[in-house]
Amino acid sequence: MAELLHVEGVSVSVDNVAIVRDASIEVSRGEIAVLMGPNGSGKSTLLKAIAGLPGYRIVSGRIIYYGNDITHLEPWNRARMGIALAFQNPPKIYLKVGNIIDRLSKTYGSTDLVNDVVKELGLSQLINRDLYSGFSGGEIKRVELALTILMKPKLALLDEPDSGVDVDSIKRIAMYINRLAENNVGVLIVTHTGYILRYIENLGRGYVMIDGRIVYSAPSYEVVKKIMVSGYGEFNKMGGMS
Repeated sequence: MAELLHVEGVSVSVDNVAIVRDASIEVSRGEIAVLMGPNGSGKSTLLKAIAGLPGYRIVSGRIIYYGNDITHLEPWNRARMGIALAFQNPPKIYLKVGNIIDRLSKTYGSTDLVNDVVKELGLSQLINRDLYSGFSGGEIKRVELALTILMKPKLALLDEPDSGVDVDSIKRIAMYINRLAENNVGVLIVTHTGYILRYIENLGRGYVMIDGRIVYSAPSYEVVKKIMVSGYGEFNKMGGMS
């Protein structure tokens, strides 16, 4: 598979506090890579830095995307280049779900996808509601994934798509993640439980982050097996930030 994303020795600080140190990750086109680690280990921070969100300062290292150095590129330009982030806890946006779907689909030329995405992710009853207002965990994650799909990404960064989500929603979300990879989209899933991975086909590389450092890398099925058997305990001694 052709390499899409190469995160090379990246360190990230937030409010002058070091959160991620010397992290290296690769994602290829059509690959579903996995970043696992306990809560608070820096996984979400790394995803937001890759997406270029303000406040997530890259103090060293490089982010290479399609062979181009985008380390200091503005987030809107990264989005135009095909990088999409589905948030774990999305920001409040005072729009109806239907309105933001309409705007996104027109901006990214994905209006032909709207009906299928809304139907298959079970969003019909949410179209006229305020975005995320009173939504369940599963509803939030399904809407986040829908918005990501409608951006027609080349790289999808999915932050905890299985957090607080019921089994039926996890299956629907996993179905679309599999479909993204089938369409040659590179996917990086962040998860600490790994629940969604049982429904993901053809997993690629896996990474474990502890205290802001990537401490282990192997095929995802090996990473998941180790964590399911013994948790993160055996990885803790590998982490620790100096």
